Amino acid sequence: MKFSRLSMALNAPKRRYSTMTSSVIGNLDCQKTMMENGTKKWGFEGQTGLKSTSAITVRGVLDMLMGGLNKEDSRPVIPLGHGDPSHFPSFRTAAVAENAIIDSLRSAKYNCYSPTVGVSSARGAIADYLSRGLPYTLSPDDVYLTIGCTQAIEIALAVLARPGANILLPRPGYPYYEACAAYNGLEVRHFDLLPEKDWAVDLSAVQTLADENTVAMVIINPGNPCGNVFSYQHLKEVAETARDLGVLLIGDEAYDNLAFGSTPYVPVRAFGSIVPVLTLGSISKRWIVPGWRLGWLVTSDPNGILRKSGVVESITGFLNISSDPATFIQAAVPQILSDTKEDFFSKIICMLRESADICYNGVKEIPCITCPKKAEGSMSVMVKLNHSMLEDINDDIEFCVKLAEEESVIVLPGVAVGLKNWLRITFAVEPSILEEGLARMKVFCQRHAKKHQVGFTD
Repeated sequence: MKFSRLSMALNAPKRRYSTMTSSVIGNLDCQKTMMENGTKKWGFEGQTGLKSTSAITVRGVLDMLMGGLNKEDSRPVIPLGHGDPSHFPSFRTAAVAENAIIDSLRSAKYNCYSPTVGVSSARGAIADYLSRGLPYTLSPDDVYLTIGCTQAIEIALAVLARPGANILLPRPGYPYYEACAAYNGLEVRHFDLLPEKDWAVDLSAVQTLADENTVAMVIINPGNPCGNVFSYQHLKEVAETARDLGVLLIGDEAYDNLAFGSTPYVPVRAFGSIVPVLTLGSISKRWIVPGWRLGWLVTSDPNGILRKSGVVESITGFLNISSDPATFIQAAVPQILSDTKEDFFSKIICMLRESADICYNGVKEIPCITCPKKAEGSMSVMVKLNHSMLEDINDDIEFCVKLAEEESVIVLPGVAVGLKNWLRITFAVEPSILEEGLARMKVFCQRHAKKHQVGFTD
């Protein structure tokens, strides 16, 4: 049953939100006039579209997998499906970050509502922080505080939505974009990231996909879910392509600076002079505090195109009718950004590099799974599943459902991020837990291997 529900949710065609709205409104009109056995029907019901939309999010898929765990298995669950290492002692945030929150609370100055666009000191500190290494300087007026990076995504897509508009999203990518696009009536067009080219953007496909109704192109760097880091030259080509097509770039930098391979990290915002960029980010990943829900949306646009086009005004309009991040957390941001020492960041980078190596080497021990590129950034990596080597597993969804049930290991099926018969493994966990999870995956694959299958050994 769990497998069937998950498969249906992930493989169902993505409907436009406007279609779902029309259907629900029609049902409500009927409900209001229906009488049954002399009893009036209530004139409301749940928004069914939200249920189908949430099913395609990472959280929705992981919830379904967790629901299929074998309660008889006494072993601890190995969570290799989501990027939240804050549960593990080795990934505890910096003490200065915790102290900044305490200081902000004890000051008793920030128990009030926040300004619509955010606390001014936090906006200024983030502008300075994000300006480092840029060929231009960001202003505090360019910064808008959000409830994590997820609300920044919501705002970006909401302000760009208009009838008939479409947006270009990477495949594989972060499915929250698809969910927000569906909710806002934006048509989604996917461009491929090419595993044989270190997950580079297929720019020829981008040029083919875009038309006069294309509003934006999303670039996630460092890459989620692929663990890639785009080179300066490739990002420059992406920016020039977007400029030529007349679309803005949405630079998803949730994993900003979490790069540990041979490719130097360059933020998408560095190319704001070429094409207008909406930069989305947060303190969630670099400081390992996703529960603090402090993010930002930044107009990285020294040429002022976003202001002239009304995008800036629309961002403010959205914030006027939405919730704000907690004021005391906003007020702690300047201290967090200024006082966190480099040794904390270096420690996190070293742990992620070690875990990425463990993951890459562990996957090589499992014949039915291959990794085209060792992760160089973020907290996850994509690996390809060869289910033809397995006896009773037909795709990535069935693999993940049975792996959760039999081995209490949670891995995200690739179809959830746009690539069928791939898997996303999150390696940002304690090294010993990662090793245990990979060992269980190997045992699972040995158990399900076809008889006399080359490569599998006991």
